[in-house]
Amino acid sequence: MTIVVTTPTGHVGSRVVRLLLQAGVRPRVLVRDPARLDAATGERVEVRRGDLTDAAFVREAIAGARTVFWVDPTPHTVEDPVGTSRRTASGLVEAARAGDVARVVLLSSVGAERRRGAGHIDALAWIEERLDATPADTLHLRCGYFFTNLLMDLDGLARGELTTSVPPDRPLPWVDPRDVGEVVAARLLNDGWKGHLVQAVHGPEDLTYEQVARILTEVLDRPVRLKAVGDDDVRAALRSAGLPPGAVEGIVGMTAGTRDLVPEQPRDVVTTTPTTLAAWAYARLRPAFLSG
Repeated sequence: MTIVVTTPTGHVGSRVVRLLLQAGVRPRVLVRDPARLDAATGERVEVRRGDLTDAAFVREAIAGARTVFWVDPTPHTVEDPVGTSRRTASGLVEAARAGDVARVVLLSSVGAERRRGAGHIDALAWIEERLDATPADTLHLRCGYFFTNLLMDLDGLARGELTTSVPPDRPLPWVDPRDVGEVVAARLLNDGWKGHLVQAVHGPEDLTYEQVARILTEVLDRPVRLKAVGDDDVRAALRSAGLPPGAVEGIVGMTAGTRDLVPEQPRDVVTTTPTTLAAWAYARLRPAFLSG
């Protein structure tokens, strides 16, 4: 049983690799820079070095694999994020269409069910659709908002501000990427599922940004106030940071296009994962905040 893992050093991929190793599986990892793998992991995996944006490399690297875990590596900051994500996934789609791989687990997102009008998430919708048109068995994991996104705003938190363009009282599914990795590994190791499936990963509870600010106030032991901004404010901030127009709209669209979204999959025993935001923040955010 050959399992391919992309982005094996990321928040989700690194957890998937560790669990596969602990299950006695030697995964094949696709990585641009093998030096980013810790030495102990590097000795226990099959490394294929290359660029995921190179469709020829992807086709060659995943050929003959039973299952591929695909994470789109496209940064939100590129000029054409949707187009870049599509081109990056083309090698995978071609391999699935040709029967070179039997199963694909895709790291998707809540909002992909909208199919159009959700910024960079539209790329994940496109990948879902293309994979489902192949003979491969497919599973799309539509995840909630990652806790780790908070690590990108340490400067704002240091000022006591949590900025969002999401309505402050709107509940959203928040999830720990480590828990996502555990769901991924369980699915990769289960050889019994068939067809074209969707499974949400909603975290332990839906949270409003007002609730998140209160949790962070307690964890960081300092007041964190919510700063609500509009889409045009976000656009202006992104432009001032030097992002190109396509990237700006791809980022703004992810929030603007999903404000009224009710996730297609309900919260239940399958879609709910255990780690709370408070537990994650004490373990990950607080140390990063204090070290900064």
